[in-house]
Parts: sequence; C-alpha cells; structure tokens
Amino acid sequence: MLDAKGQEITSSKAIIKELERIDHLFNLYANRSSGMIDPEGIEALCSDLEVDHTDVRILMLAWKMKAEKQGYFTLDEWRRGLKALRADTISKLKKALPELEKEVRRPPNFVDFYSYAFRYCLTEEKQKSIDIESICQLLDLVLGSQFHPQVDMLIDYLKTQKDYKVINMDQWMGFLRFCNEISFPDLSNYDPDLAWPLILDNFVEWMIAKQS
Repeated sequence: MLDAKGQEITSSKAIIKELERIDHLFNLYANRSSGMIDPEGIEALCSDLEVDHTDVRILMLAWKMKAEKQGYFTLDEWRRGLKALRADTISKLKKALPELEKEVRRPPNFVDFYSYAFRYCLTEEKQKSIDIESICQLLDLVLGSQFHPQVDMLIDYLKTQKDYKVINMDQWMGFLRFCNEISFPDLSNYDPDLAWPLILDNFVEWMIAKQS
C-alpha cells in the first residue's frame, strides 16, 4: 500500500515521464537549427496523423497550443497543447482530434477559435486585414461545414464584388454573427439599421437583387 506521499511521488514521476514523451515527440518533427516545428515538420506530423495539412483539425490543434506564428510550433506551444490533450504519443494525439473538434464546436469556444483563425492568418507585422482569396478559403475551412449555404453564397459574393480587396477582423466577426442570427436564405430578420458591417448590407442587397 502506498501512502499519500508515495502516491504523490508516483504521480509526479508519471507527469515527468509524460513530459519527456511530449518533448521526444516534438524533437521528431522539430527543425534542429530553428528549434521549432516548421511547415515541413507540420507536413510530417500531418502525414503521421493521417490528416491533410489543410484539415481544419490542424488549425484546431494550433488553437489549442495558442500557436502564434502560422506554420510553426514552438516547444512551449507544443507542450501546452499536448498536455491539455493528454497526448504523449502520435496514436493518442490521433485519438484526441475528434474530442478536440467537439470542444471547439461548443459555442463560446467556437467564437474564440473563429477569431483565432483570422489572427493566425495575419502573417506580416502590423497586418490588420486579409486578402479576399485567402478569406474565401478560410471561411470555407472554419464555417463551411456548419453554414454551407451561407458560406457558399458569401464566397460567391466576395469573388464577384469589386468594393473590397481585403477583409478586417470586424467584418470577419460580422460574418459569423450573420450566420448565427439571420434567417437564410429569406433574410427576413436582417435589419440594416442595426450595427452590421457595411459589407454585409451590400451582401444582403446583392442577394435580394439575385433572388428577384
């Protein structure tokens, strides 16, 4: 029988072992000279996880790690994410992905993930907006499965309109609010007098013109 102290030692040993395995896993994918997992390392990780590097779950993993730079994971970020997921082997990480997806899909988490996805794509210093083509890909990736008709229509509009070359965070968050709140495709509860980004007023006008 182990007393409380003995159990404590055993459990702290187990924690140390888990951390060692998480670090070992990091070193398998990390670039030796930069000390980070770079785009090549992420491709290798995706291949071992049997998911495409453009799979939304890789973005969810970056969110869980609070990764700051697109295409790179630092050791601290890696430890943060894998400890939270209790994953110290590739097979455990693979099994953790469906649970991670469920966690992200919960409404308060999803708003955080959705705004993170935008920030994660700001790759230049002081960059505040994202080009239309990248926004269309990102919309499809993060909202496409939940709001397929809205996203399809929004992408169609964004690609045909000429007023906007880039999208900012306020407009990006407006798209999510629109999908959550507005009855689609009849748009019957859309009120342009409420504080919607102008791009959504234009989108609604475009849709109404298209429907008539």
